[in-house]
Amino acid sequence: MTSAPAWLTRLAARDDLRDHAWFAAHPPPRSGARESAVLVLFGPGEHGVDVVLTERAHTLRAHPGQVSFPGGGVDPGDDGHAGAALREAQEEVGLDPEGVDVLAVLPPLYLTPSRNAVTPVVGWWPEPAPIGVVDRREVARVVRAPVDDLLDPARRFTAVFGDYRAPGFEVSGLFVWGFTAMLLDSLLDLAGLTVPWDDTVERGLPDSVMSPWMRTLAEHGEGA
Repeated sequence: MTSAPAWLTRLAARDDLRDHAWFAAHPPPRSGARESAVLVLFGPGEHGVDVVLTERAHTLRAHPGQVSFPGGGVDPGDDGHAGAALREAQEEVGLDPEGVDVLAVLPPLYLTPSRNAVTPVVGWWPEPAPIGVVDRREVARVVRAPVDDLLDPARRFTAVFGDYRAPGFEVSGLFVWGFTAMLLDSLLDLAGLTVPWDDTVERGLPDSVMSPWMRTLAEHGEGA
């Protein structure tokens, strides 16, 4: 079995994440939010430590084609947020929950448009096994993205859509933006891994990651 890297164990042990700018800016409301969880799963890969990402099916009504972590809503029978994240990962990519060491349950983040309070669950996969798409109606592709690629300044940029400007990544043929990119950016920063990159390099969203309403805005110049 491969032990988790020191930077990941240090990250998981931090108790000040609520003070980080992004976490502090997105606390969930006291009530009314839907509870969900995502699994940020790291493991040893062919090119160093990698993280599991999924490309959502392009036929979905919500966030078609966008890159996300395995995850979803918390069900009454789940063992908390960690249990929900592991169950969703099993359903989406065929992950065996028994093979995952849950290192930390991070503070929840509120996504205003969907009214979701999303709790990131950080895990380590000491002995990775094959994973892949379980249901193509939900997931188009599963990728284990090398952390070194995510840190590469040449793969980093500012994603732009209308007034929206936030970190983005190009990795393994995926355009990573939005919540997933912000969470990756924050965790890499908190782990002390971030390499300086040029945030003046801006890239608009490709059509493949835009939902119909976003395409409509772009066509009318509102998302340009």
